[in-house]
Amino acid sequence: MVLKLFFQNEERLKRLKHRMKIYFDASRPDHQEALRALWSATYPDRELHGLISDQWKEMGWQGRDPSTDFRGAGFISLENLLFFAKTFSISFQRLLKKQGGKRSAWEYPFAVAGVNITFMIMQMLDLDATKPRTFVRSVFLQMLSENEWAFDLLYCVAFVVMDKQWLEKNATYMEFNDVLKSTRAQVERELLMDDVLRIEDMPSYALLS
Repeated sequence: MVLKLFFQNEERLKRLKHRMKIYFDASRPDHQEALRALWSATYPDRELHGLISDQWKEMGWQGRDPSTDFRGAGFISLENLLFFAKTFSISFQRLLKKQGGKRSAWEYPFAVAGVNITFMIMQMLDLDATKPRTFVRSVFLQMLSENEWAFDLLYCVAFVVMDKQWLEKNATYMEFNDVLKSTRAQVERELLMDDVLRIEDMPSYALLS
């Protein structure tokens, strides 16, 4: 039984590492389909005119072609956004439409912020290092052994934490990297709490709906 669990955990880690290495490829039908799925989950009542269209700017991509924004974090960042949109649709829509709190004139672009959050978590967990350099990584691996979707859930928590900090700091887009740093610090703090054994135990998980 112990051996079986060990191999299952190893498989989960291998699959996650594999996901992290996949670049977004606009010529792949499955990647195109994932983009369309993200549009449908985000705007269920609106038709998408094309994978290259001004419509994407409304979601917070930098230009007409969202594929150019995936360079840093790859295909997993699209999977994370899609997971967020489908699993916590109320929170996703609230952040997308900037519905909470007193928003600043200079907002962060929603989708691009999402890609940055994926990249931040990848750096924080440092899963490719041969030896664990942080305790956070060990804690996360334990969580992954309990739930294959731990990375995606952690992403959703980090996104709502980032938005909350953005509002509390009354930040502008020029301060986005500072907000991202303090988001990472808070996420790390919560992961290392004694009574946090799953992503769902993190205090900020309660912000999701």
